[in-house]
Amino acid sequence: MRLLAVLTLVFGALVGAASAQPARSPNAGKKFQLERVVAVVNDSIILQSELESRLLPLQAQAAQIQDPVEQRRRLAKMSTQVLDEMVNEELMVQAAEAARVEVDSSEVQAAMDEIKQQNNLDDAGLANALASQGYTLSTYRSDLRRQLLRLRAVNQLVSPKVQITDEDVRARYDELQRRSESVSAVYLSHILIKLPDHPTQQQIEAAKEKAAQAISKVKGGAAFADVAKEMSDDPNVELGWFQRGSIDPKWEALVFSMQKGEVRGPADGPTGVHVFYVSDVKQSNLQPFNEMKDQLKQQLRRRELDKQTALWVEELRKKAYIDIKLQ
Repeated sequence: MRLLAVLTLVFGALVGAASAQPARSPNAGKKFQLERVVAVVNDSIILQSELESRLLPLQAQAAQIQDPVEQRRRLAKMSTQVLDEMVNEELMVQAAEAARVEVDSSEVQAAMDEIKQQNNLDDAGLANALASQGYTLSTYRSDLRRQLLRLRAVNQLVSPKVQITDEDVRARYDELQRRSESVSAVYLSHILIKLPDHPTQQQIEAAKEKAAQAISKVKGGAAFADVAKEMSDDPNVELGWFQRGSIDPKWEALVFSMQKGEVRGPADGPTGVHVFYVSDVKQSNLQPFNEMKDQLKQQLRRRELDKQTALWVEELRKKAYIDIKLQ
């Protein structure tokens, strides 16, 4: 919502109230909570209600934390992070509008129809699903248009800066050959430092410090099995062989980049913090370059597009007037 428009509406309401001079209301003298502005981004504002709508799906996580101090800290952190994302999104929309990037209503409707089809919903079902997340069909349609606008802005304003050459693709392929992307399986052991459900930041930091101590001992020459016996909260130290795709995706990149005899961590897990040790590997040959080059080019392009988009948003922030009013 444009700040100028909001001020105009408020000013008009005040003038109208002063000229009309209605009879004294029975609620006169009572205090009412007005809509609060949590951020000003150039000539636009972000309202408290908009932030709360975005936070609604995340609040259930914080509600499970028993410690009220930690719950408030987690909510405050989430609010700051989400508001920062909303500022970035608003800057991207403003840049799109300044560049006359357009998304028409038929494109928004097509996206809505696709969402309904994918989730097997009619208008009423979609409305109910959105209501549970704090949205109406109208507000979701507006948000969807802004999403499409941001995507089109990236495609039109940022994507032309991304140039991936055949030499870049070949270099990536050669890198994969040299590194452990050619590893097809690893024999994995671990040390687990357990954490309670909904740990505090202090407990997390203490667990990571203990994991770092374990890593230091192994790198100092101690046998991993001995360190695990001393420090792990899981008696099952040896986890066995893992093929690609058979381990948690957030761990796979870490584990399959390790060499035989290497220890790494700490890595977050659902029950605590892990230290991983690879005692053996099985190698596999990469597919021929001609069979992989298109896939590699797409991966490199996506990576570079993400990088250039982040730089673009950073430049937008530097040039913008941003006033965060979150308390």
